[in-house]
Amino acid sequence: MSIIEIFDPAMCCSTGVCGPDVDPLLPRFAADLEWIGQQGVTVTRHNMAKDPGTFAENEAVIQLLQEHGNACLPIILVNGEVRNTSAYPSREMLSDMVPGLSGNGQVAEQSVSSCCCGTSCC
Repeated sequence: MSIIEIFDPAMCCSTGVCGPDVDPLLPRFAADLEWIGQQGVTVTRHNMAKDPGTFAENEAVIQLLQEHGNACLPIILVNGEVRNTSAYPSREMLSDMVPGLSGNGQVAEQSVSSCCCGTSCC
């Protein structure tokens, strides 16, 4: 099946849901990633603070960071292709990025991306 890689900005932990002031989008996104993993998708998160080498090894990530700085984070790759930058997508958008899935977790007849690949979601 598909592989999703998330290149997160520097956070205190892998999910960013620690500390006194948690962004409410982060727990939702963590739950969405857990859900998409249950659909058979391999999900890997890379935290800039804890895994900078992985950022340096990915040409697409390097290029986006050079062009836009940290404002392009998070970067989401699906099967090695940049599919989303600058924001955490909804569960529906995330599943639309994965070939063969629809927003409700059912196998889709045809998957259509809802992002502008390489910049940010529309």
